[in-house]
Amino acid sequence: MNIKNMIEKLELDEVTNLSNDIEFENVYIGDLLSVVMSNAKENSIWITIQTHLNIVAVADLIDIAGIIIVEDMEVDKDTIEKANELEIPILTTDKSAYEIACGIYKLEN
Repeated sequence: MNIKNMIEKLELDEVTNLSNDIEFENVYIGDLLSVVMSNAKENSIWITIQTHLNIVAVADLIDIAGIIIVEDMEVDKDTIEKANELEIPILTTDKSAYEIACGIYKLEN
């Protein structure tokens, strides 16, 4: 699925300055960084409530296609800057991780 299409359909907010014309293959939900590093797959969308700089490092390490930060959490300025530098899309929403995961599932099926 294309991130740009997902942004439009799920009404996500973009906090990075990227084109978002990127394809993703999986979805991973998790907040504990070590668990995400062990289990998330390359080209996944990562759904989390974490907003600190380390999420970008983890996303870069495993080639995450993009990060969705849920529950209206405010993203740190340093996180946004690093994500732009590494071209990792960060999206936000006031919805829960469950609502977003269900929304992505409906878009794919």
